[in-house]
Amino acid sequence: MPTTDLSLDPDGPCAAVENAAFVLALRERGVRETSVLRAMERVPREGFAPAAFRDLARRNLALPLACGATMTAPIVVATMLTALKLAPGARVLEIGTGSGYATALLVALGAASVTSLERYATLAASACARLGEAGPARVIQADGLAGLGAGRFDRILVNGTVPSLPLAWADALAPGGRLVAGLAGPGGSRLVSVERGEGGLAESLGAPFRLAALLPGLARVT
Repeated sequence: MPTTDLSLDPDGPCAAVENAAFVLALRERGVRETSVLRAMERVPREGFAPAAFRDLARRNLALPLACGATMTAPIVVATMLTALKLAPGARVLEIGTGSGYATALLVALGAASVTSLERYATLAASACARLGEAGPARVIQADGLAGLGAGRFDRILVNGTVPSLPLAWADALAPGGRLVAGLAGPGGSRLVSVERGEGGLAESLGAPFRLAALLPGLARVT
């Protein structure tokens, strides 16, 4: 399976200008976490965007993907990654691979392993092709809302909103682990963070934001 070079040419003047503008726009919208900004500078979003929308990849826009899915807007991705507080060497579970862009950012942030679950076979295969077989990321077609099997994860990133957090997700959190997702409610969706501490699970709600709903089951169409 071919691999994708996830780093931009540091000597390319156009890439440097676009990177600077992209990162500056994120900073102006409130992103301050240096590691997240560096990862988003290093991993070119256009390498994961559909060809028809590649010229819009460095704008703060959600982009359409195959299967009716959506590539999340950069500011939302940055907000979720900041809330995730990913430490190098962490074992990460990602639910909703999509294009694989957030998966690549998790790798760039130093995750020791990323297990990414995607309900659509087409999206899972495309993400695998972009990420390559080598490296810490593994993309699997699976229902992220179902039981996750054995294993504990230091971080869980959910690229979608749910009306409530499944018990399977909490069970998959290792001690000291942290989960970030979108939580739907009457007033719209909000960022939710869950930590597993000595006293059990602690949940906190963040700012409202727009994120697509996470759908259950394996897709019947590719």
